[in-house]
Amino acid sequence: MAGATQGRGGGLAEDFERDLHIERQTLNMGPSHPATHGTVKFLVELDGENIADIDVQVGYLHRGFEKECESGSWYQAIPYTDRLNYNSAVLANVGFCLAVEKLLGLETPIRCQWQRVLASELSRVGDHLTRCGAACLELQAMTPFLYGIEARELIWDLLESLCGARVTSNYVRIGGVKHAMPESFPAQCRELLSKIRALLADFDAVVTSNRIFVDRLKDTGVISQQDCLRYAVTGPILRSTGVPLDLRKAEPYLTYAEIDFDVPIGEVGDNYDRYLVCVEEMQQSLRIVEQCLAKLEELGPGPVDTLDLRVRWPAKARVFDQMEGLIQQFKSVTEGPRVPAGEGYLAIESANGELGFYLVSDGSEVPTKVRCRPPSFINLAPMPLMLRGALLADLIPTFDFINMIGGECDR
Repeated sequence: MAGATQGRGGGLAEDFERDLHIERQTLNMGPSHPATHGTVKFLVELDGENIADIDVQVGYLHRGFEKECESGSWYQAIPYTDRLNYNSAVLANVGFCLAVEKLLGLETPIRCQWQRVLASELSRVGDHLTRCGAACLELQAMTPFLYGIEARELIWDLLESLCGARVTSNYVRIGGVKHAMPESFPAQCRELLSKIRALLADFDAVVTSNRIFVDRLKDTGVISQQDCLRYAVTGPILRSTGVPLDLRKAEPYLTYAEIDFDVPIGEVGDNYDRYLVCVEEMQQSLRIVEQCLAKLEELGPGPVDTLDLRVRWPAKARVFDQMEGLIQQFKSVTEGPRVPAGEGYLAIESANGELGFYLVSDGSEVPTKVRCRPPSFINLAPMPLMLRGALLADLIPTFDFINMIGGECDR
């Protein structure tokens, strides 16, 4: 009988599998699954509870960010960049405006540069708080989620005081920022920073050494340095593998070369390392914010826009009188600047990694080509590599700490 069985099926294991009708299951997650954040679909092939393969499908937002930018003036593209990543809108503002200023050959006033760094780092902290808080929530840890969201609300309070809006701020302008830092902002900022640090300490006490949390993250979603470099992955994911690449250090822009901060790195490249990197990056960003406040207080009042430099601060450069300045401002806002013909690329370090803009101008007030290099889209590519052979339950924390934002992924 044993010989006959081996002859028919090739072995007892094959017969057993065939008789029990064991086969892989295909599972559709998203695009409306709450853990997929609304605009991504996972086509998961399961072998029991293990992921045999996964196909990540993006593009369900259907927004066409790049073509929207090409349909209006350079100025009119700024609110579109706000919506690339709703967790850190200022960072996208800064990246786009720096790319346009590169084509213009324009250097912004020093106060503007410090204010941009200040707003960028507040946005970075808000982004990391959302990422870590949402990851806790989706792992059924409600208390640390509340700590993280409370801290994020304080960050948004500061952004509202500085920019005039909490989420999509539309704060950065081509050649400057919307307005100078309010006089009351430094005191308010220092007060809230102490509260944010206290909440981060509470968050750390509840989560970082929690046995269940550590078990869900450690040795899951692992990716190597070589695979990160092969897929052009950047940001906390790359740094979690031990590569200290941060554009604020590697290719300093604005005033980052003058600022003292560290670049945290991991060792293993798993979800737990990515969590630790994000937590430490928040502490470093708060250090940067404090240095920006001290520098802006030292500089005192002054121009925060190139137009201010020409018009409102005539001691610096008497180019326009007041009426001509108002006319110039009106035309700049309604028509936008005429950017010299040419092309260029500029990238910044966003909360997720390298966020770059490749721009082409034909010399008019409307961009010929706007191409975004979004970290979310690039970082999502090796997700199948990180999850093959893992448990289905490992998909959620891995996706959380990749921190995919649909607005960045849509072309």
